[in-house]
Amino acid sequence: MRKLVVAVVLLAILLVVLDRVAVVGVQREIARQIEAQYDLAQPPSVQVKGLPFLTQAFSGRYEEIAIGIGQVEREGVRLERIDATLYGVTAPLADLIKNAAATKIQADRVAGTVVISRRTLSAHAPAGIKVEGTGDDKLRVSGNVTVLGNQVPVTADMKIETIKDGIRLTPASVKLVGAIPVPNPERLISFTVPVKNLPLNLRITRVTSTSEGLAVQGTASDVSFR
Repeated sequence: MRKLVVAVVLLAILLVVLDRVAVVGVQREIARQIEAQYDLAQPPSVQVKGLPFLTQAFSGRYEEIAIGIGQVEREGVRLERIDATLYGVTAPLADLIKNAAATKIQADRVAGTVVISRRTLSAHAPAGIKVEGTGDDKLRVSGNVTVLGNQVPVTADMKIETIKDGIRLTPASVKLVGAIPVPNPERLISFTVPVKNLPLNLRITRVTSTSEGLAVQGTASDVSFR
């Protein structure tokens, strides 16, 4: 009886070790493929959700995988980070063991959030305009606009609008300092931040203001890596 108990315990330990070894291997390969496909400066973090892992590995399907991508540049816009979740990921363990580089990894669906800092937003704003925040995490710009050769101090709270291949920021209200009249001051402050060709094929669904800048939410379907 004692030998049986010892055998069961050893088997349990072996399964736990195999589970952890397998999950590390799969996570490493998924990270490698994502890094190569999107030409990242460093590999992303990858975490397979759900226990036990071996059950998912033997079936070759992982229901949820968390991805973390660090700073990356797209279309001249620096993205501070991307946090995403892959759902319904197909990656047969046997294929990964035999030839990982040739194994096609595919996700049924991806949902993610891209963070764009205020510093990056300011870099795309008109000259003399800086993007700031407010206590309730709204975007506000301040600075100077040139009118008839004169520098006019201005502040404005910004509206966020998604457009094709980008994000458009326009003032909801404009406050000018001084007596110089400025016709249609909105045109001097509005600007567009190009956001396209995002990693993981993310397509923008929503943009909100945060304490960091902008949180760009996106989704994608049938995303493959190889």
